[in-house]
Amino acid sequence: MAKILAVANQKGGVGKTTTSINLSAALAEQGKKVLLVDIDPQGNATSGYGIDKNELEDTVYELMLGETSIGECIIKDAFPNVSILPANVNLAAAEIELIDRKDNQYILKKELDYVKDQYDYILIDCPPSLSMLTVNSMTAADKVLVPIQCEYYALEGLSQLIHTVNLVRERLNPTLDIEGVVFTMYDSRTNLSMQVVENVKNNLTQHVFETLIPRNIRVAEAPSYGMPINQYDEKSAGAEAYRNLAKEVIAREA
Repeated sequence: MAKILAVANQKGGVGKTTTSINLSAALAEQGKKVLLVDIDPQGNATSGYGIDKNELEDTVYELMLGETSIGECIIKDAFPNVSILPANVNLAAAEIELIDRKDNQYILKKELDYVKDQYDYILIDCPPSLSMLTVNSMTAADKVLVPIQCEYYALEGLSQLIHTVNLVRERLNPTLDIEGVVFTMYDSRTNLSMQVVENVKNNLTQHVFETLIPRNIRVAEAPSYGMPINQYDEKSAGAEAYRNLAKEVIAREA
């Protein structure tokens, strides 16, 4: 049965989607079967795998409205061992359309229950806000993986997220916990990056992954080619970092 990880941070621009795409590909490279769920209306995790999000008829939006089945939505083997539950801008309307629906926080969980036996990992790329879509993701997830950028305000966004996780655990998903924090956009040439890492480690009781995801031009370029980094440039520092992160994620199951 799949372990379900919501990749979340209420702060934008911290590398959530980049981590969702590249961690899913790196887990697949380790022989794991992965489903990547794109629940961000920007649909960047979908296009990051080379899928034309604007041409899709069956997405997570139609799924949440009950207009299609999860089997019809999933794009199988978009990358070896990686399937995608895609999204596009239509998903932005879901907040309004589902507001009166009973148990609307559990829609995604109920759908993923149908397929979770088929995968080793399900990664959910969350939007950068505390929306009903994020709450659905956390209600469906076993754990939350938190990417944080190595910058001055890193702890501020993190404390908001921890508060959200605690609320969801109290009210909707009693087993939800934080899987760990992963540092992104790390620049070893700056004192700030090193200070942020030390500051977070000293102020956090949650697990912090050893792997630091570097600020890497090849990682930034890969989405425009619709490829994860381990396909776009398998020898780059970014590809190696995501491989190491995938090994750490797998080792936590041992």
